[in-house]
Amino acid sequence: MQAFTEHTGSAVAVRRDDIDTDQILPAEFCKRVVKSGYKDALFKRWREQGDFVIDRPEYAGATVLLAGRDFGIGSSREHAVWALRDGGFLAVVATGFGDIFRRNALNNGLIPVDLPTSVVEGLMDLVEATPGFRVTVDLRTCRLGWADGGADFVIDARARRMLLEGNDAIEQTLLRREAIAAYEASRPHWLPTIPRGAFDGAAAGTAVR
Repeated sequence: MQAFTEHTGSAVAVRRDDIDTDQILPAEFCKRVVKSGYKDALFKRWREQGDFVIDRPEYAGATVLLAGRDFGIGSSREHAVWALRDGGFLAVVATGFGDIFRRNALNNGLIPVDLPTSVVEGLMDLVEATPGFRVTVDLRTCRLGWADGGADFVIDARARRMLLEGNDAIEQTLLRREAIAAYEASRPHWLPTIPRGAFDGAAAGTAVR
């Protein structure tokens, strides 16, 4: 996974509360098992109605999504996060997130920035008044910054460390390959074991069977 330390980009505001994962990505697209190819399906039902905010020319290329309260409630599937990433978003700023969505986001390099409603709404006002308004998500200091303002946010410490290092759960496990190999070598011979060289193959990017 690519490391995330700091990102500065333009923002777009979707002024809706309780946006669930089926609204982010309709269920029929969740039959896929790949992580890409969802850009056109992101918020598809709303976009079909015409003049949806993320399709307006003045917000083209936005990489930070602003939303209302309780973003990402609903399904436990990761597809909603994949769709947001595929749509070019690297962070979502809202007041409260669905617990599973938050975990899925962190596992896939999408930063959930949880801030009070007053802060989010004030930032939405700025974004709507000045299309192209840029904000900075700094994961090193856990701070969202913008011209003449900023706010601190809290993020899971383990997930933050993994994002800063660019490690996903598999890579984090492989960092302990020597300890795992030593443990496997000490187990009774009649128990299942990990094949010799398995970690070397995983580190090189080959499949471990």
